[in-house]
Amino acid sequence: EANGEGDKRKRFIAATAANYFGLDPAVGPAALAAGLYRRPELANFLDDGNEFLLVVQHSGTQLTASNKIEATDSRNNVLVFFKLRPDVITEDNLHSNILVSSMLDSPIYTLYQAVRQVFAPVLLKDERWSKTFDPKLQKLLSELEAGLSTALRRSDPNYTGTKLSEDDVRAILTPTDEFQFWIECARHGSKWCSKERASHFKDLFEDIAKDYYNLDSLSLFEVVDLVETTKDTVDGVWRQTEHDPYPQPRMHNLLDVIGGSLGRYVQRKLAALNLWEDAFHSVKENLKAGMLICEQWVSACEYLTGQLWQRYTLHPWKNEKYFPESLAKLGKRLDEVLTVRTLHEKLTFFLPPGEQNSLHLAQVFEPFAGLNPVHCNPYTEPLWKAAVSQYERIIAPAEQKIASKLKKFISEIQDSPQQLLQTFQKYKELIKHPNISKELLFERETLIMSTDFETRCHGVPGDVSGPLSGKNLSEVVNNIVWVRQLELKVDDAIKLAEALLSDLPGFQTFHRSTDSFLEQLKVYEQEQFDDWSRNIQSELSNPKSGLCIQANSPVMELDHIFGTLNILYSDRLVTLLREVRQLSALGFAIPAKIQHVANTAQKFCKQAVILKQVAHFYNSIDQQMIESQKPMMLQSALAFEQIIKHSKSGPGGKAHITWDNPRELEVYIQKLQAAAERLSTENRKLRKWHTNFIEKVISLMNIDLLRQQQRWKGGLQELRTGFCSIFTVFFFHFFPSFQDNMNNK
Repeated sequence: EANGEGDKRKRFIAATAANYFGLDPAVGPAALAAGLYRRPELANFLDDGNEFLLVVQHSGTQLTASNKIEATDSRNNVLVFFKLRPDVITEDNLHSNILVSSMLDSPIYTLYQAVRQVFAPVLLKDERWSKTFDPKLQKLLSELEAGLSTALRRSDPNYTGTKLSEDDVRAILTPTDEFQFWIECARHGSKWCSKERASHFKDLFEDIAKDYYNLDSLSLFEVVDLVETTKDTVDGVWRQTEHDPYPQPRMHNLLDVIGGSLGRYVQRKLAALNLWEDAFHSVKENLKAGMLICEQWVSACEYLTGQLWQRYTLHPWKNEKYFPESLAKLGKRLDEVLTVRTLHEKLTFFLPPGEQNSLHLAQVFEPFAGLNPVHCNPYTEPLWKAAVSQYERIIAPAEQKIASKLKKFISEIQDSPQQLLQTFQKYKELIKHPNISKELLFERETLIMSTDFETRCHGVPGDVSGPLSGKNLSEVVNNIVWVRQLELKVDDAIKLAEALLSDLPGFQTFHRSTDSFLEQLKVYEQEQFDDWSRNIQSELSNPKSGLCIQANSPVMELDHIFGTLNILYSDRLVTLLREVRQLSALGFAIPAKIQHVANTAQKFCKQAVILKQVAHFYNSIDQQMIESQKPMMLQSALAFEQIIKHSKSGPGGKAHITWDNPRELEVYIQKLQAAAERLSTENRKLRKWHTNFIEKVISLMNIDLLRQQQRWKGGLQELRTGFCSIFTVFFFHFFPSFQDNMNNK
């Protein structure tokens, strides 16, 4: 044992190091002895109470040792053994006096992770330790963690030991780290990023930064919305053109840490539930929300990096698309959990309590005891599959009974394709389970042969029956919305068929038929949009179409032949705005020429609506006046008309007011509205007086002059007083200077 093989202390050090560096145990202690046992540094650490440190590294096939940590550019991992007390190491104190730590990349990085992952949570959050830990020290520990994080994010070679660039993301472990990175860069700047550029990215991330910082305070349903906002935010960051583009390695890492953050959040939220025993409705809603979070982010990453950004020529995404595999697997696991719970719920619904007890349905979740269903990784996957397999064996007898019940029920309605389809949809979760699916082979074949099932969504666009008219939808938008609804129905049919009928011989024929029909719908939809685009662009070249609004054109004109006021903003423009908005929402790319016209029209839409209301009032006010009262309103009507006739701007009032002069247009609109309001108010007053006089005259006609002379005189006096009042009002209205003179006297 001259080489030290019998020394338990050396075996402990060698075995720990060999396990850490992943050395093959089959090599044996002899090979380790050659590289480590004879090292004087090992003997010094074990036998000298004054030697506190042993540093072990892996070099080739050897383990080397040192009694000090040396600064090096090597990326090799380092394993550090150090003593708690200045004692000689013996077999008795071997496990109580030696601490073991590893070091990756740099001392700063290792210290940061140790503080963040180990010591800060224990000393700041654990109730037992935080109570006795000095608040000043707690603050210092928090500041140390924040300072180390900042040092790493700045990628300073003095801290990391390596020459790094903006692409280095080793310190970015969460979305908040990335947001904080740009905040610090905006504050301090760096040699590879200006403060302005960093500030721009900081501002772009601002919409989501607060939500990710407080992620655990949000509900699952709020995070579903956050995923959509996050997709829009990272898209804006990638496609911004104000500054140098966002580096792809950095964006790749950001997409990854966002996915990781969302996955861990979903796991934490669902871990708070008992997924096997809590109320089915609650479990179902939470699982669906969790699945939606996973599916939406997976879909967003695939769409952005696989389609949208790869086609973005100013900053294309290179290489393969990014796929958040772990999040996709978590979503799949949640779906499997929901399937298990749903199947159990359907079984208990279908079977009476007596049969449930005899089939032991209350114990079906026992295989999952001790297994956390939301922990999804290669090590838990075999355990999960084994539990599901055992669960399926337990419910097999119950499935046999249900299959018999469904057979009997379906046999009674098989002549009604619509009822048959509804039944399969209602019990889809049961029927798609292998055991029940096998028992209902004949019934499923009946469904796929049903002409109603195959054609229930079919309807040729343009048929006499045609699409139903939607409110505030133009013909083209209405047709496209109708086709989209048909596509959804066909998709539902395909999904139902894939879930229940994919193993049947007729499935492929059915699938080809539905695919062909879907293609017809998509072609029709595109044709509708293309026809609309061509028609609009044709109208744009026709000055009389009503779509050719120019910013420097007059806002209105007075037709001297018919005396009508016309606003030079056609109703066709209003319709175009609505169509562009609706078609954009449906995902169509509006041609640039049409979009430009729509943008111009949108600028003046608000003023045009107000002017149209004034014009309608002007064109219809004579119909609202009582013929005999028109002379009494002449002055106000002329004042209103003068404002319209003299709609000029500029020095001397030589030029017409145009759309591109918003300040003058706003002042002019206010004048028009004020004049219209005066005219309208006078008309209402006169009509009210007229109505009152009519009522009083009718009242007088019903008075007996011989018997009720006093009442007649009273009514007559009221009429005279009324006439006098109205005369006074309108006299001073027509001659305001007379009233001023009276007031002065």
